[in-house]
Amino acid sequence: MNSTLSLNRPVRNYTLGSFKNPKLIEARPSRHQLCSHLIDFSKLKWFGNVNSRTGSSVQQQLRDYSGESRRITSRRIRVSSNDAQFGSFPNKGGTESSSFAEFITSERVKVVAMLALSLALCNADRVVMSVAIVPLSLAHGWSRSFSGIVQSSFLWGYLISPIAGGTLVDYYGGKAVMACGVTLWSLATFLTPWAAENSLLALLFARAMLGVAEGVALPCMNNMIARWFPSTERARAVAMAMAGFQLGNAIGLTLSPILMSQGGIFGPFVIFGLCGFLWVLVWLSATSSTPDRSPQISKYELDYIMNKRQKSHAVESKPKTKMIPPFRRLLSKMPTWSLIVANAMHSWGFFVILSWMPIYFNSVHHVDLRQAAWFSAVPWCMMALTGYLAGLWSDTLIRNGTSITLTRKIMQSIGFVGPAVALVGLTAAKTPSTASAWLSLAVGLKAFSHCGFLVNLLEIAPHYSGVLHGLSNTAGTFAAIFGTVGAGFFVELVGSFQGFLLLTSLLYFLAALFYIKFSTGERVNFDESADS
Repeated sequence: MNSTLSLNRPVRNYTLGSFKNPKLIEARPSRHQLCSHLIDFSKLKWFGNVNSRTGSSVQQQLRDYSGESRRITSRRIRVSSNDAQFGSFPNKGGTESSSFAEFITSERVKVVAMLALSLALCNADRVVMSVAIVPLSLAHGWSRSFSGIVQSSFLWGYLISPIAGGTLVDYYGGKAVMACGVTLWSLATFLTPWAAENSLLALLFARAMLGVAEGVALPCMNNMIARWFPSTERARAVAMAMAGFQLGNAIGLTLSPILMSQGGIFGPFVIFGLCGFLWVLVWLSATSSTPDRSPQISKYELDYIMNKRQKSHAVESKPKTKMIPPFRRLLSKMPTWSLIVANAMHSWGFFVILSWMPIYFNSVHHVDLRQAAWFSAVPWCMMALTGYLAGLWSDTLIRNGTSITLTRKIMQSIGFVGPAVALVGLTAAKTPSTASAWLSLAVGLKAFSHCGFLVNLLEIAPHYSGVLHGLSNTAGTFAAIFGTVGAGFFVELVGSFQGFLLLTSLLYFLAALFYIKFSTGERVNFDESADS
């Protein structure tokens, strides 16, 4: 029925059909640029008295539209002033992409920046001994093999904490456990000079305690990124955090000789320890464990994170993880073993390069300590850069439709096959500059594995990522101890670093094949009711 409604003002006639026509309604944009089909209920006075059933129906429709308008207006008024700069709001599906300006100024990037700083301190504290071991060995008359034992004492402690620390991270969250970890490892670093002056046993104990504390760093990083970042940004976030990890190597290797020349052998231990205490104060006061608990986060960013994050992977969507995780189920799946093998090989190569490259440049290419530290530091700067580029590429592949499984395999293949080839080139290098170039290529390509197995931990077991990281880290620590100590004995027996580098290259190839065969980007069912 098309009954004509007369207006108090003779502007034009409206019919019931016109109110059902969305095009006519959309033709009247709101003064405040809200959705154009919303009409203020106060405009009903234009229509005079409406007594028919049809008129009542029209009035009810306009009342409904008005209510929706007020709700949306209220919602947008509550958005913080920081949102205005981002230029857009999330739609109902939350499918839009975050702009670069929003991303780089967001609260979640502040969190990952703090994580990057903590990982920089983590590596700076552990790498100091790689530089200090040269003057300490000369002062105490240590052999190459015993120097390897001193350096590996860090790994003895690192072997203990990853599983227990990962379990604590899953149970208590990354913020609290990370604060405790940084406090303990900064204390161990700060007390290293005192320990070294008293006894060799005290020195080994201090380095072991450093390893115990640093074993929780990467599980905490994974836990915080899983809480703060949607799946389409996690590779980028991990790359940013790990860039700090690699820059910590460069900072430790380049600043340690300078600090030693100014403050003695133990100068860098004191400086880096004090920096760790300062970081803890900022971390506790300026960050939150989850986005919804952050007083600084804008409503836009909170809505964006919650809408974009996959519900099946949301950490908060499940009750608190049990204190005793299902170890048998975790170890019964081949994707778990693909992560364990990848982490073991990653740690082998990482610690061999980190611990022995200053000595390698000193003994093979005959450069002094400061130059050796510099040549060893350049590759870690390259790793920080290539790691972030790998994260961007990885997230782009997934957004463009490439499966998560294929993306992780591509990243991991580059991260292992690339260093394998580059290490072969390193063994043939004749000059320090050429050797540094090959080493930079090896370490730079190694960063792609951060977008492989390291992000993969969050995908196959989001609720057990901490303990799974602990399991794989434990295997990696065994490999790192064997590689670090084994390199010293290998060089003493064979008389060549090059042979050990070729062995490492072969292991990289084999680990890449294993990961390609058994890894997956899909969530794996580790529930007790699942079939084996």
